[in-house]
Amino acid sequence: METKTIAEVLREHPFVTGLKESYIHKLAEMALEVQFAKDQLIFRQGDESGLFYLVLSGKVALEATAPGRISRIQTVGETDALGWSVMLGPGGKTFQARALEPVRALAFDGARLRQLCEQDPGFGFQFTRKLLHVVSERLQAARMQLLDIYAPRTGGKLV
Repeated sequence: METKTIAEVLREHPFVTGLKESYIHKLAEMALEVQFAKDQLIFRQGDESGLFYLVLSGKVALEATAPGRISRIQTVGETDALGWSVMLGPGGKTFQARALEPVRALAFDGARLRQLCEQDPGFGFQFTRKLLHVVSERLQAARMQLLDIYAPRTGGKLV
């Protein structure tokens, strides 16, 4: 991570804006830098992946998969988070994530994050509020995709 510490890099990520310094320090202690090559799957829809990511650089496609079809729901980048569903505990990922270009991210073990939220309710509340923004953004992106696919059209114009 060049000459910056993980804590310094983490402080610059918009996801942690407003978190207490002690919370940022706790996150930095459990962060691991990871990299993904272009077109590499970060996780598949339905995977039991237990990692939460903060993207540092690169772009990632969030995709919904169905037999014979993959639909891009949203493209996220260096100010975004991936893998919010780890906070729900065991269960599959909602979307598939694929690197559109080389990606650098910080990865966090979901079980450790959940444990920290339970042990420190102040941290848990602030972290959960930040995750709700991510979930809301994903829901809005999925809604827009559905509107684009299923909106009635007449003469090439939306009704």
